[in-house]
Amino acid sequence: MDLYELDLYEIQFSFHTIKVSNPVNFIEDAAVEALALPRFMKYVRYWTESDHHIEETPSTPGQWDLAKALADELRELGAGDVTVTEHCYVLACIPATAGKESVPAIGFLAHIDTAGEVTGKDVKPQLVKNYDGAKITLAGGLVLDPAADTDLAAQKGKTIVHADGTTLLGADDKAGIAEIMTAVEILLAHPEISHGPVEIIFSPDEETGKGLPEFPLDKIHAAACYTLDGGPLGDIEIECFTAWKAVIEFTGKVIHIGTARGVLANAALMASSFAVLLPRSESPEATDGYYGYYCPMEIKGTLESASLEVFLRDFSRDGMKKRLASLEVFARTVEAQFPGGKVTITAQSQYDNMREKIEQQPLVLEILKKACLNTGIPFRQKPIRGGTDGARLTELGIPTPNIFTGGRNYHSRLEWLSVPEMCAACKLVVELIKLWGEEK
Repeated sequence: MDLYELDLYEIQFSFHTIKVSNPVNFIEDAAVEALALPRFMKYVRYWTESDHHIEETPSTPGQWDLAKALADELRELGAGDVTVTEHCYVLACIPATAGKESVPAIGFLAHIDTAGEVTGKDVKPQLVKNYDGAKITLAGGLVLDPAADTDLAAQKGKTIVHADGTTLLGADDKAGIAEIMTAVEILLAHPEISHGPVEIIFSPDEETGKGLPEFPLDKIHAAACYTLDGGPLGDIEIECFTAWKAVIEFTGKVIHIGTARGVLANAALMASSFAVLLPRSESPEATDGYYGYYCPMEIKGTLESASLEVFLRDFSRDGMKKRLASLEVFARTVEAQFPGGKVTITAQSQYDNMREKIEQQPLVLEILKKACLNTGIPFRQKPIRGGTDGARLTELGIPTPNIFTGGRNYHSRLEWLSVPEMCAACKLVVELIKLWGEEK
């Protein structure tokens, strides 16, 4: 244990021995950091990268390791009904305090896995205390440059954690897990905080976009839930993309390439031609805000057969219908260009925009706004240019807005985390639990 870790644990000990009348407003940031930061630094070292090629849940064995560790930790903290389901969902509850048994239960959700676009194996988190505001050079010549990243520049004098350039960091979503676990510890260490029933959920395979395929809905009683899977301080998200995935398969017509004139239909070239038809002006790198896109995720094949996986994103159902229809037009175009070739599209929904259903239950957002106000956190409502497990949970009948975690540059080797913002998220969770405890 180095000196910094020793300091953290000394603060943690003193936190447990000091009781205050209104803890969430009186907890020193250093004390929250002492609980949250060591957790985060530990969790990111678990290799939990998911694999969208695998249909089973969980898609990778490493997710079990973190799930079991979290379950053990929850039991040690004193949480109740701790379970790891057969599909790697971690469930736990904190019973209501006396007199609050009848108030609505609320839940908090974060995901165990990390994205597969950049490796999450052997993560080496780099802790920077009192960041000096200078460029940070990473492995492979990568640079975190505050001149190009105003959020990073704003962290001068504060504590940050960043990846070393060889992997992603894993703040998406291990920051969310650390924040929820820290809030659990605060709550259980302070029985004077009055609250209703609280449910804790950690899910596998969020990054694959499968949409909670094995979610144990029958075990959840929460009237509302909150995911901690967002970015900068104050970002609150109640709407996301409507998301579909399309797998386009190309069947060619093969003959010896020396005698191919007028006969060959090259499936590999068909797939490439289809990908080129996807509008460049409607790609992830060309859009922002409420503009949707097509994104080719993977292409592979031979002369005889090939495949292309495309993600489609839009904020409306009508917009998505148009995008799906466009794929059919592109398919017929490619078939016309390659006589004898065949294009087949298999499309499936991944998740829907959650805004409509969340707005049908305004109390969920009203309490979140009040919690931000009480903790001095800015409230910035914005759309998610992606999705969370909260989108699917909302579809299943539990409205689930998304809350910031303090992370940036997700799914990349330039990923970093603001520790003060992580601590603010911890306090916000505790305040949300208190406020829901005041509901009838």
